[in-house]
Amino acid sequence: MPTVNPQPLWQPTAERIAEARITRFQAWAAEHHGAPADGGYAALHRWSVEELETFWKAVTEWFDVRFTTPYERVLGDRSMPGAQWFPGATLNYAEHALRAAGSRADEPALLHVDETHDPRPVTWADLRRQVGSLAAELRALGVRPGDRVSGYLPNIPEAVVALLATAAVGGVWTSCAPDFGARSVLDRFQQVEPVVLFTVDGYRYGGKEHDRRGIVAELRRELPTLRAVVHIPLLGTDAPDGALEWSALTAAYTAPVFEQVPFDHPLWVLYSSGTTGLPKAIVQSQGGILVEHLKQLGLHCDLGPEDRFFWYTSTGWMMWNFLVSGLLTGTTVVLYDGSPGHPDTGAQWRIAERTGATLYGTSAAYVMACRKAGVHPSRDHDLSAVKCVATTGSPLPPDGFRWLHDEVRHDLWIASVSGGTDVCSCFAGAVPTLPVHVGELQAPCLGTDLQSWDPSGKPLTDEVGELVVTNPMPSMPIHFWNDPDGSRYLDSYFDTYPGVWRHGDWITLTSRGSVVIHGRSDSTLNRQGVRMGSADIYEAVERLPEIKESLVVGIEQPDGGYWMPLFVHLAPGATLDDDLTDRIRKTIRTQLSPRHVPDEIIEVPGIPHTLTGKRIEVPVKRLLQGTPLEKAVNPGSIDNLDLLAHYQELARTRP
Repeated sequence: MPTVNPQPLWQPTAERIAEARITRFQAWAAEHHGAPADGGYAALHRWSVEELETFWKAVTEWFDVRFTTPYERVLGDRSMPGAQWFPGATLNYAEHALRAAGSRADEPALLHVDETHDPRPVTWADLRRQVGSLAAELRALGVRPGDRVSGYLPNIPEAVVALLATAAVGGVWTSCAPDFGARSVLDRFQQVEPVVLFTVDGYRYGGKEHDRRGIVAELRRELPTLRAVVHIPLLGTDAPDGALEWSALTAAYTAPVFEQVPFDHPLWVLYSSGTTGLPKAIVQSQGGILVEHLKQLGLHCDLGPEDRFFWYTSTGWMMWNFLVSGLLTGTTVVLYDGSPGHPDTGAQWRIAERTGATLYGTSAAYVMACRKAGVHPSRDHDLSAVKCVATTGSPLPPDGFRWLHDEVRHDLWIASVSGGTDVCSCFAGAVPTLPVHVGELQAPCLGTDLQSWDPSGKPLTDEVGELVVTNPMPSMPIHFWNDPDGSRYLDSYFDTYPGVWRHGDWITLTSRGSVVIHGRSDSTLNRQGVRMGSADIYEAVERLPEIKESLVVGIEQPDGGYWMPLFVHLAPGATLDDDLTDRIRKTIRTQLSPRHVPDEIIEVPGIPHTLTGKRIEVPVKRLLQGTPLEKAVNPGSIDNLDLLAHYQELARTRP
């Protein structure tokens, strides 16, 4: 892994560094809490992990976190799992999310965009009013602290109102996007037994209407704990029998009452992709999310009241929860409900332009699709407001960095970030005061003691190792639902290095302090002792115009051998002939490693993904090892189950 890269792609100006909130925070923390005044971000980060309690105390003071009862200490128990943050404290997440309504009542809190691409504002005052009205109605329905409230909703303002009203009463929010089928939703919601379900009658995507009333009826039948169903007529249909009307529940002028709950009171349940079994029901706390997201959004993303925050996401992905938390910093949040590529591949850039987005977040896959489609964002759109383009979901390939730099703006802060649903935040990524190097994340995040370890637990620099976090983060799960003895939680992150969080990614920490993500460690390609992440293969292969998408797995053979096939989904009109096969092999041999040239290159009609768009390498590997489909993968977690038949048939017919 080359780490000598003296020429950054982007360097913040001295003025930009001086104006960054993280710079002001460092100066303030130096004066009040003994943080280093000099040494820039590296010194601040070192202090934040060495003086963990002082750092998080400083974060709560800097952002004026309102504790209605004081905490006894910052960290009651720092062991993992089981760290106890701010014991004794009470607060409310929704109260903090709506604070800007007091000073900026008539300014937009939300900008809602559908496939017409015309933004519609929801003011801070109206957002607060709707939350107050709905919270009162939830209490009238008997919703009490700890009760679960669920949403089968697209990325619309009603989803934000429902989340905040749930948090206001101390309930526990959980959501799925309406493109999830009934089985996928039930695999999630049945675990947590919701008492209220918010639903739409359907949604619009790709220029078409998708009626979901049949699925809603099935959810109602299969969720016996429901006391109420709330109908949101997105397609204009009447409420089904027994359902409540959204408009009736949000019409009152009622000041919100915020239940003051313990710091570690559950805020929401997120779900792992569930590709090989029931999704893990990951529970995060009101206080943990509040302070982690204030740090991440206010310091790392440099967001404040003058900003507009757009991230393309759905309510089934943790990035939606992260996006909603933009309200904590007084930022206007942009909600887009629709296809990322309708009516054309450049759709997201058009939305960024029309909403005046200052931070625009998307997936690495979308950036690469724009590059392949010949999209020219700055030529076709006024993107002068965009200060930062951020990507996640998978590592942004070097060509993606260069394309953004060339096609959006040379003075563009490119933030490739990496974290996980498990913490609903980032381990490494955006730092507004640091340079950007091609193919690299800028640095580990504050308060996160991110390290790369070898199998024996030795820290590595400039070498590939396991991503580990050696101190607790406030947003780490407080528990998994239906995991009474904590064994599933323990097995998920702490089975390899006791007391240390192992995330399941391969990373390199460079001697310059930056981070390179190589892909999942459980699908890593290990040939003759040389480990390589699948992301490295994809980045190289998918530069070829004939390759639309690819999937690679490495399979240990019973005789001690190692079979590494590469599956390719070709672009329209392309043919997997000898010439293309040779070019694929040559690309991998010359750009990556001769040891990682695939044994076979196999054309497939498509690459299967999870419902949140991630390639499913491990289930495909299990299928090819002969595992039956029903044991290799949870069918409800896959975007196109039919595609798996090709891998199943290959396993059956391969000698």
